[in-house]
Amino acid sequence: MATMTMLDYINQEQEALTKILNDYDFSSDFKLAKMHTVTILATGSSYNACLSAKIAFEEIADVSITIEEPYNFNHYGRLIKSTDTIIGVSQSGKSASTIDAMKKLANSEIQQIVLTSDEKSPIAQVADQVIDLNMGIETVGFVTKGFSATVLQLILLAIKVGVSKAQIDEGRLKELKQELHEIISNIQSVIDKSNAFFENHEQLLKLGGRFVALGYGPNWGTAKEFETKFTETVRRPSQGFELEAYMHGPYLEADWEHTLFFIETPSSNQARSQALADYMNEYVGTVLKVTTEKSSDQNVLGLDVSVSEIFSPLLLIIPFQLLAYRTATAKGIDLSKRIFDDFDSVLKSKI
Repeated sequence: MATMTMLDYINQEQEALTKILNDYDFSSDFKLAKMHTVTILATGSSYNACLSAKIAFEEIADVSITIEEPYNFNHYGRLIKSTDTIIGVSQSGKSASTIDAMKKLANSEIQQIVLTSDEKSPIAQVADQVIDLNMGIETVGFVTKGFSATVLQLILLAIKVGVSKAQIDEGRLKELKQELHEIISNIQSVIDKSNAFFENHEQLLKLGGRFVALGYGPNWGTAKEFETKFTETVRRPSQGFELEAYMHGPYLEADWEHTLFFIETPSSNQARSQALADYMNEYVGTVLKVTTEKSSDQNVLGLDVSVSEIFSPLLLIIPFQLLAYRTATAKGIDLSKRIFDDFDSVLKSKI
């Protein structure tokens, strides 16, 4: 059997997300109807996925969400007193910090839910309810399909909470499902456009010294996952910022070595993003954009899709997954070769 690659999993995303949506049970659940104040425990790409889905979850389910890094929370954190639900997210199910934090809360009256791709994993043993990400086991460490599956599963859980609270009727449920189906149907087109964009910018990306992505709203999560993927694979200094946060200091390090990615969707914040891009263009090596809108500018990857902002991370993350893989490959990095092979065993970051 051939060894799976990061690219293989990217190419499986459309089929996997279609299956997740088709299989999902949206029936009412009285336990979920009590969800109002939620703490999510996640780290790494799982954290980024939760950040990408947070605004959609809060709007659809009418809840307030706090996302915590589990290690810090376990040692220094304090649960908001009104918290009624804890959600632990670990794709592998082996994240030691998330498992430890969930265990610490095991005897409370708070509803506990776990999202994982492995229902037999250690984290599945420490919660009342286990939600299978329903995308199989991703054997490549640089997760892509699992990231997108986590974003979608959180959105679907939010819809189920809305149904359970009687805030989403059959008509609205049908509309939401149709919108998600349309978004997912565009994934292959986004992959094709991303490949063409990479080929037009291969030398720039291959030789880039520092990569920075800026996003707003739900695509703050997209920018943070860009940071994770580029750091893991391209192995050059890479960072993702919330748009406004970048303006409060980080811009001062900008120089000719920097490649800036602006992640844009139609929004009240888009004009501010565009103004910053215009300003920074004089001070950095290259400004690139990834947008859901159409564009003929060679430095803009225009996906040309109609998508609500709260669901846009499902599509906007894919170019960065693809660009990370192809840039690393162009640089001659063999992503199938493990490095720091004893890291997890020595530092005990995973069980």
